[in-house]
Formats: sequence, C-alpha cells, structure tokens
Amino acid sequence: MKDRPKKIKKPGGAGLPPLPSESETLLSAQVSQILSALEAGSDLEALTGLVTTRPEDSLWDGHLLHRLALIRHAGIPPLLAALFGSSPDKERRKALKRALHLLKTRGVPVAADLLPREDAGLLGKSGASACQAQVSPIFGTGQRYVILEGPPEILGGNFLVSQISDQEGFRECHLLSLRRKHREEFWDHFRQQGLGDWATVPPAYAVGLLEEAWKQSPQDETMAQRYGAFRDRIRQHWGTPEEAPELAQLLPALSEAERNLYLGQSRDLATTEIFRSWLPGVDEVAPWLEKLREVQDSPLVLSEPQRQMRLEGVMGEAAAAFFPSESRGLWSRRLLEMAYFLDLKGRGEEARAAQAAGEDLAAGAPGPLREENPFLQGLARFALRLGWELSQESQEAATTSGLVVPAGEPLLIRR
Repeated sequence: MKDRPKKIKKPGGAGLPPLPSESETLLSAQVSQILSALEAGSDLEALTGLVTTRPEDSLWDGHLLHRLALIRHAGIPPLLAALFGSSPDKERRKALKRALHLLKTRGVPVAADLLPREDAGLLGKSGASACQAQVSPIFGTGQRYVILEGPPEILGGNFLVSQISDQEGFRECHLLSLRRKHREEFWDHFRQQGLGDWATVPPAYAVGLLEEAWKQSPQDETMAQRYGAFRDRIRQHWGTPEEAPELAQLLPALSEAERNLYLGQSRDLATTEIFRSWLPGVDEVAPWLEKLREVQDSPLVLSEPQRQMRLEGVMGEAAAAFFPSESRGLWSRRLLEMAYFLDLKGRGEEARAAQAAGEDLAAGAPGPLREENPFLQGLARFALRLGWELSQESQEAATTSGLVVPAGEPLLIRR
C-alpha cells in the first residue's frame, strides 16, 4: 500500500491564513486584556466590552474565535456565545460550535442552552439563506451607509449598498453581485476610505432607515427609484419598519443621576475618533478664529480673567452658530442612533454618554437655568482648538520660509 501524502498544515490558527501584522498585534492585545479580566473576576458585560468583532472581516473573527477557544476558563463559553451566538453567518456559527466543543472536551463547562435555537427567524423570511444588514457610523452631515446582504435570487444580486442622508434621502444605491473571493476586496474598499467600523443590526431596523430615506427623496431621483424597484421584495424578506423596535426601546433607561454623570462625560466623547467627522469644517471655524485672535490681541482687555471671560464668550457664541437651536432635534436623533451603534460595538460607556447627550438635546434648547449641551460644547471647542493650532503652524511656517506651505488633508472635515 502506498503511503498517503501528508497533509500540509495551513498557515495561521485553525487552518486560517495569518492576519496582517497590525491586526495580529491588536488581537493579541485584546486576548491579553481578556486574560487579565478573567483573572480579576470580571462579568460578561465587562468581557464583551474588551473584544471587537468584525462582521465584515471573517478572517479576523475566525482568529478571534480560535484564540479565545484556547483559554480554559468557565467565562469563555458565555463570552463566545454573546459575541457570535446570534450571528446569521453560517461559517461563524459553525466555528463557534467547534470552539465550544473543543472547550467542552478540555473540561470547560458549556451549558446545553447556551446558544439560541436556529429557527426561521435567524434565516430571514426567505428561508433559503440569511438576510442580514449592516450599518456604518453616522457622519457629521447625517450620512451613513446601509448594506443589505441576502441570497441573489431575491434581488438579483447579494449586496444592496445604499448611502443615505437624514436630510436629503438617498445619495447612492447600488446592487452588487459579489463572489466569496471578492467580498474582502469590497470591505477593503471601505476600510481604505476610513470606514472600518460596521455594526450588524436587525434587518427590519435597517429597512426602517432605508424607508425614511425613500420618503425624503424626490420620487423622480435616480437613486430613490433604484431602491423603489426593490422595495417590495426588501420589505418581504428583510422585514418592515413596523417589525423593528423603537430606538428608545433599544437603549437602556437612564436614571437622573446616570444621565447627569454621562452627560458630563459626553464633552470628552466629542473628541474621539468616531465623532471626528462631526466637527465643524474649516470655513465654519475660520471667522471665529479671527474673533478669538482679536480678543487675544486686544489692548482693551485689562486683566487675564477678563480676557478668559471674553474668550469663553466667543466660544459660546461659536457653539450656538455651529449648532443652532432649530437643528437640535436633528443632532439629538443622530446621537441616539450613534448610542445604539456604539452599544452594538460593545462600547457601553461611550454609548451611554452619547445617549445622555442626545436625550439632553431632545429636552429642548438651553434656557437661563440650563447649561449648553456638553457634547456640542466639546465639538465646538475641539474644532476651535484644532483650527487655532493649524493656524499657528501655518503662520510659523510662513514666517520661517517666507512662503505659505500647502497643508495636507485638514483635520476639520465635516462629511
């Protein structure tokens, strides 16, 4: 009998190709944080907040599942179930079951009812394959992407990619047919545009966003017409807005003490990367920089406290100009939507800060006894600070070289 050829072991854990070096470093750091948290006796909510899944990146999720399955601890099976138990993706669910089986064979207790039943609800109304939906964060101009994925026999393609605006309706709507080998290229395209964060949402929730955009769009607009051509089939297989919970039901109720605490934290939330596109643009900031410079150089200001009061006054006026009272309802809705997005990403503390700021704006414009919204204050001050630093750097460069040095991409871009 001839010797059987030996199997060649594929690179990476569990037969997976290796991760890029940056992703491998990030994954190792997350696994180390999980180990430390387990040793400290952290609960499931704290553990899930330390891990980032990537619905658009199956390689990352595969490595994450494999690495966590190597940790022999009773807290790992509930963590894996929380991260991947409700995933509509068959490959992830298969990998999850393999990981739980591996843990069980190594003596780690795995509850029999740990995973939800795979009923028809997980597979969407088509019953043939998963109808799922993903959304991007919201940009500062109220735009975001909504992606519906499903079997090609429903729409004629498997990805419906829409860019929508909460003021203008549909900006883009494209139906794509992507084979498995091209899907990673598809998500890479978004990552190269700075869009690496996506959240898997209930399909009916995504349909609700699309329906709102469709109602706002002129019915003769090309992109809205493209959505309209698929509308009935989308509602049949992905669900209707009436089937999705209200946004208020998706967010936890905050006590008065919690709301005040997180409202204060929202000032710092405004400076985080995910809200960078919410900053006022360069053209909006420029006139207020000139006013700040006039106060700074004014010979009429007699003392430093007086100067600080004048500067504070200018910054308050700038915040009111950037975010006028008639737009507060719009910013409130965006913040509450972002709170839900951050919840889905496991960023609970940031989600509560966004929720508190959104609820504060929903209460109305500030009066004599109410202070300005800390989140909007934070955005305005951060934009002015960045604009001031950019202005100072430009002046110094011009003084040194005698020329105005062309700047790269500005930090203040509202998109």
